[in-house]
Amino acid sequence: MQKQTGKSGGGGGGTPAKRGRPIGSATGAGAAAAAAAVGDLGAPAALVGPSLQVLSALSDQNNKRIVLALQSGLKSEILWALNALTVLSFKEKDDFRRDPTPLTKVPGLLDALLQVIDEWRDIAMPKDHHKPPRVRTLGANTTLSGFGQENMEKVYSDTGTTSNDQSKTEESGVTKKRSASFLFDEDGLFNNDDEGRAERQQCAIAVSNIIRNFSFMPENETIMVQHRHCLETVFQCLEDQNREDDELVTNMLETLVNLAPVLDLRIFSSSKPSFIKMTEKDAVHAIMGMLSSSVKPWHCAAAELIGRLIINPDNESFLLPVIPQIYKRLVDLLSVPAYDAQAAAVSALYNVAEVNMDCRLKLASERWAVDRLLKIVKMPHPVPEVCRKTSMILESLVSEPQNRMHLLVHENTFAEILTTEGKYSDTFARILYELTARPSNKVTSGQAIWGNIN
Repeated sequence: MQKQTGKSGGGGGGTPAKRGRPIGSATGAGAAAAAAAVGDLGAPAALVGPSLQVLSALSDQNNKRIVLALQSGLKSEILWALNALTVLSFKEKDDFRRDPTPLTKVPGLLDALLQVIDEWRDIAMPKDHHKPPRVRTLGANTTLSGFGQENMEKVYSDTGTTSNDQSKTEESGVTKKRSASFLFDEDGLFNNDDEGRAERQQCAIAVSNIIRNFSFMPENETIMVQHRHCLETVFQCLEDQNREDDELVTNMLETLVNLAPVLDLRIFSSSKPSFIKMTEKDAVHAIMGMLSSSVKPWHCAAAELIGRLIINPDNESFLLPVIPQIYKRLVDLLSVPAYDAQAAAVSALYNVAEVNMDCRLKLASERWAVDRLLKIVKMPHPVPEVCRKTSMILESLVSEPQNRMHLLVHENTFAEILTTEGKYSDTFARILYELTARPSNKVTSGQAIWGNIN
């Protein structure tokens, strides 16, 4: 599904040229087609082709129609709503639209979108996965009902024979009998074929793309991080990275990265209603699974996610127990030839090293950590900001007296960078001063290239 289907103009003024077309192309026949694309009913019928009628400024009636279309379960209505939301939620950096369509303006929209993903995940579960039975109350007090529990224990025959024929088949023992509960199983009467499953999967992917686009809008951050069902769905998709569609997982991960600065993991232990029973430990486990993934966009985004989450002091208690595993993986990413992986690892280490003294001690004692950090500065990394953050990480490590023995072996490298790299000479001058000039709080001795240090 293409996101860049057209540029939504405001309510007033002329119709702007479509994205990707030269200026002046929206004249004549092009103007008529563009007017039809934004819902101009006055456009000639002969010039109206397959187009998506979407208004940039939705009225209250259209808001309700989109929500009801998502809840209807009808294929045509769901596709119309998803296409409209995809166009309205997409926004480029230089796109200054008057109406960004925040979630707070459309009541019930986020719940309706999550319902589409939940319906796909209900049929996407493997057959050996047993979910708790749903409580069905519709028609529970009636004599005959399709949803009541009064006939669930009865046994029905697959054949429509009479009583005489049935007695004969009972003697032969050929009759196959099933419980009425088979109607609710995946292999029962209402199961989907391959085409239906593929359509539901595409709808779920489109919804994940819409939720990702909404997470870029600052107006939506508060409502999304306080919506427990939304966060539970996002983290559950990360947990099932090996079984779920790659694009859906990527969209959900990028959504979390956008919301991470204001995300509080304590929401999973709050009094808000839970739909999936996700805990803080499960959420951290899902993040660690993405960090250890071999897919580069996933572990890079997971590293950036950890760096943003740990800024919030309320999230420290949930991430600190896995700090050794985080450091080990981030140090491994420092040795990856890809520059973006190195940048993501440095960005995460820069924030994690500032948390407390214990984090700085564990990072300095991690094997190859200091060597690989120095290598990024010496290469150097093509992005100067990455080199600056790497230098700041080393300065944070040397500020702890217990780390002096780990850093003294690199004193010659520090002096070399001091004399060759003018941009970071001040930082490495402070590092050498901490190592050689300032007395340590603990009585230790180390062998340096310029003599013993006590």
